[in-house]
Amino acid sequence: MNARGASRAEHVDRRPVAVVDIGSNSIRLVVFDGTSRVPLPLFNEKVLSGLGRGLERTGKLDDEGMQSALSNLRRFAELTRAMGVRKTFALATAAARDASNGSAFVREVRRATGLPVVVLSGKEEARLSALGVIAGTPDARGAMGDLGGGSLELVALSGGTADRYATLPLGPLRLREIAERSRGQIRSMIDDQLDGLKFLRKAKGRDFFAVGGAWRALAKLHMAQSNYGLEVIHHYAIRRERAIEFLDLVATQSRASLEGFSGVSRKRLETLPLAALVLERTLRRIKPERVVFSAYGLREGCLYDSLPKRLKRVDPLLSGARAMLVGNRRYKVDPDTLADWIAPIFRDKSRARLRLVTCYLADIAWGEHPDHRGDIAYRRALYMPLAGIDHPGRAYVALALYARYEGQPDPASTREAWHLLDEDALREAYQLGLALRVAYRLTGGAAAVFAKCRLRLGAKEIVLEVPGRMAGMIGEVVGRRLDALAQALDRKPGIRLR
Repeated sequence: MNARGASRAEHVDRRPVAVVDIGSNSIRLVVFDGTSRVPLPLFNEKVLSGLGRGLERTGKLDDEGMQSALSNLRRFAELTRAMGVRKTFALATAAARDASNGSAFVREVRRATGLPVVVLSGKEEARLSALGVIAGTPDARGAMGDLGGGSLELVALSGGTADRYATLPLGPLRLREIAERSRGQIRSMIDDQLDGLKFLRKAKGRDFFAVGGAWRALAKLHMAQSNYGLEVIHHYAIRRERAIEFLDLVATQSRASLEGFSGVSRKRLETLPLAALVLERTLRRIKPERVVFSAYGLREGCLYDSLPKRLKRVDPLLSGARAMLVGNRRYKVDPDTLADWIAPIFRDKSRARLRLVTCYLADIAWGEHPDHRGDIAYRRALYMPLAGIDHPGRAYVALALYARYEGQPDPASTREAWHLLDEDALREAYQLGLALRVAYRLTGGAAAVFAKCRLRLGAKEIVLEVPGRMAGMIGEVVGRRLDALAQALDRKPGIRLR
């Protein structure tokens, strides 16, 4: 994937598009800001209708669930028209697919709302969910599981592509009915279903990407239990052994004992222990190195699937950062030019992409109050709605931006970053922030100055080279910032006129 050129070529339709997801437990409307590599949600509403309640016992959609769903789907259709949505994808999944009255319900929804509802096959549901994970994590390797109310979709992932698919009747709504009759059957039922999927063995030692509302709720619970500082679900990762220990605990809890945790809806609590059991058994069978929670799934996969090939090749992290740059740009210098200018300082190429993203966001807080720019830039970077970046990556960018504005690191104000980064990454993020302070103070963001001046890193010193006719550009403040950068690099500062 070309980290630079592809994002420059991104020309997208910014008229809003919508995805209506008609699931076994919930229905949801998400309106996005257009067809782009990283579309931003403009509106998001979910209703827990419980369409699939009782499906395992009766073979039909629940009557109250259908009434609730139809009423709210009428509202969703009206909203999309009022918001000027140019295209709506309406997707029905396991409950509508498996129920004997599912087809009749879908026909009624189409008639009453005008929504172009498509009932996805199990394979198609799995494929789109996998594409959602790939949209958010382009280099995903291992396996993906998407747990809905009625089914579990499993897909093998290899280098950003989906290899094999399976859909299993292991949704918590279905399992709850079995649990009411004989809870002891559930574990063996889950194991029997998983044992038949030999293709998942390839995911051993890699990552398992967990998708779906119930599993995201488990991520929230684990964050609360472990006092994790960065409350971002996307790419929250847990080592397999720790995850299994936690899931074993949740699977045995009653609803009353789970109510003490914040951030999880009361309706979700009813099925959370079963969702934990499914994930626990899946992790034991697949044996991944980590479970990684993905906020991207079916809906994002649907939009990603509709993109032309040229947009699918765009780096989602740089695409999102570039979109944020448009609304926060003060200087005309291209972020790629800025990244190239500071590049001689950094010999480790493994974080070059993160350094480039930091250059895209380097001036994101310029319009804020001077006393708070560092804190604001730091918080924005931590919680930016971007894909293609893990939590340590967010922390690296956030700490670099804090240093870019404040100059000095502050462990108390940036504790999330310090918790997530090792010593080497912490040091480099600080150095990056100081390098950006030198660059902006010296040049004022003028591209012509970048072209004529340069930094050079030696074994014992860091040198700022400036044409003799531009000697007046070197002032007291530039000197102080170069001194600070040199100290962070364990070098002596030098200025040479040429």
